[in-house]
Parts: sequence; C-alpha cells; structure tokens
Amino acid sequence: MEIKTLSRIPRADLESLLAPIPFYKAVKQDDPQQFEVLLRHSRLVEFKPGEVVLRRGERDPWLYFLLKGQLAVFANDAQGQQVVNYITPGEVFGDLAALVQQERSATVIADHNCKQVLVFGTDFKAFGALENFGVISLATKLAYYRNCVHSLRWKLEVYRMRYPDNPLASRHRAIKLYSGPKGGREELRAIHEQAQALAKLLLSWNQEFGSLSLAAEGHSAPNPALVDKMTS
Repeated sequence: MEIKTLSRIPRADLESLLAPIPFYKAVKQDDPQQFEVLLRHSRLVEFKPGEVVLRRGERDPWLYFLLKGQLAVFANDAQGQQVVNYITPGEVFGDLAALVQQERSATVIADHNCKQVLVFGTDFKAFGALENFGVISLATKLAYYRNCVHSLRWKLEVYRMRYPDNPLASRHRAIKLYSGPKGGREELRAIHEQAQALAKLLLSWNQEFGSLSLAAEGHSAPNPALVDKMTS
C-alpha cells in the first residue's frame, strides 16, 4: 500500500481522476472552497495485487471510491474463500459502515489480475455531528446524503427486480421519500434517517447473499451479480 500526498499530484490530474465521481464533481462545481476542504481530509492510495484494502471486523471512519483497477469482495477472510462480488471503477465502498457506525462486514482485496489499483478515500470524521457545519457545510452534507439515498434506493430496487419473492424485496419502498422544504436542516435530518434505514436494509441483503455464497463453497461459484458491494 502506498499513500500518495494529494499536494504532490498535479491538480489537473487529480481533478480528472475525481471527475467521474458525482459527489466530488457536484461539490467542486457548487462550492470550490468546500472541494478544497474535502481534499484536505482525503487521500489517494495505491494497492498492489492481493493487498487487503478493507478487512471484515475492523473499524475505521473512511469511505472510498475506486478510481482504477478492480477489487474482489469476500464475505469473510479472503484465504480459501470464494469471491462474492467485484468492485469496479467509479463505485463507492465503505460507506455503509460510516452510515450505521459499525465494523466492516466484508474483506476487500486488490484483484490479483490488476496491475494497478487506485483508491480515493475521504475521512468521514470530517463530517462531524450531523448539524455541525464548522468543517463540512450544510450544502455539502445535503449533496452527500442525497447521493447516498439515490444510490442505496437504486441498489435495493435492483435486488427487488431480481428477487421479487424475497421477503426483503419491497421493504425499501416503505421508507418514505422526503417531500418537505429543500435545502435546510429539516431535509438534512430526513435524508440522513433515510440513508441509515436504507443502509441497514442493504446490509441485510448482503448478509443473506454472503451466507449463500459460503454455503455454495466447494460447488459452483456464485454469480457476482447477486451481491452488490458487501463493503460496509
């Protein structure tokens, strides 16, 4: 693992790397100063093939985005276990643990078949208490949690379409959308609650598929499409 100092990376190169990530792109466009704040609490990390990126059971406050390469996800320890999913560039991982404040629920390693795996991480501690805007502004927090809610609902809807008879299939639809005034603390509180509820539901799906993949060990490998980033 090599942590790269952001200040030593040409700004044009750094912005090009982050351009495909909607959250960072939106903050850069709407509030360049907040973009700089996020950079001060972020890091770029390069992993060698086979190196552990996240380990099940550990706790840390970082959320990550994969920029280059591919990551393999395992329900437990990577040794002797089957891959339950792959993470590809542009995907966020590690975000569920930040939302529900629990340990990592999967082990993630840099794929052995990739020459370079590049990850961008932001220390979620910088966000502080939900309604503390001393470091991260209200607008930036709204952008982050709106993105969270949209992403989580999309993942859960994919599960519903694939497995309509599963008891978990439509539970996310019972989590109400926010319809009040936009841009204030009321919206922030509401979408934060939504994000936490959706994250817990996604964890339930991930735990189920992780159990299925372990039960299938020694037989045919599970379809990676069954599991959507067990990376909380």
